[in-house]
Amino acid sequence: MRKQIVAGNWKMNNDLVETKTLITELKNAKKTSNAEVMIAPSFTNLWTAFESLKEYSVEVIAQNMHFAESGAYTGEISASMLSSIGIKTVILGHSERRAYFNETDELLAKKVDAALKNEMRTIFCFGEELSDRKSGNHETIVENQIKNALFHLDATAFKHIVLAYEPVWAIGTGETASPEQAQEMHAFIRKTLADTYGQELADSVSILYGGSVKASNAQEIFSKPDVDGGLIGGAALKADDFMAIVNAF
Repeated sequence: MRKQIVAGNWKMNNDLVETKTLITELKNAKKTSNAEVMIAPSFTNLWTAFESLKEYSVEVIAQNMHFAESGAYTGEISASMLSSIGIKTVILGHSERRAYFNETDELLAKKVDAALKNEMRTIFCFGEELSDRKSGNHETIVENQIKNALFHLDATAFKHIVLAYEPVWAIGTGETASPEQAQEMHAFIRKTLADTYGQELADSVSILYGGSVKASNAQEIFSKPDVDGGLIGGAALKADDFMAIVNAF
């Protein structure tokens, strides 16, 4: 059975004091679902978050990492560095990394390989822009992003892969993605996996939705058969809102 997952991506928000405050609020919030819960603070606060939550059912994960083990990459963080402080999951390919830092499918393939080499789980993000959606090219874009970065992997590697679909066109554009549109794309993603790796593997991979999930729409989105959870942005910065999303299952 696929895991239900809600991951909160804090992005470049929360200093040390704010991180400690939000973690305390999360500890005090009541969880009523069986969903796996993750939070991704900034690099500077990963250790504090990990130490604070290691006795709780909230996994602390990283927002990004470099593909190299070490070397002259000023400002970068390696998978082994993350593993050394207890971090076992990393977000890769987020739409903001692709857009602002020019991360390509080829680069992301190297990052995925590095994560797997270090026995880290990857939440792999992908999704189309507004122009792709309006031109009807969205499925091709998504298929290529998945295949270019992941389809060199052996089938066994997908035990450590979580997919996260981000309809970039529905985030901060005034456009709205319906739960039906989310389900349609998630079903297409699962079919793309099945066509290469078989239906059994496709049915085992969790696919998260990352299109502005809120407490008010989470239950309807999560009720769709191919939506296994959410990668949450802004709503993850408020404990009550985030836990309401977690409890939407």
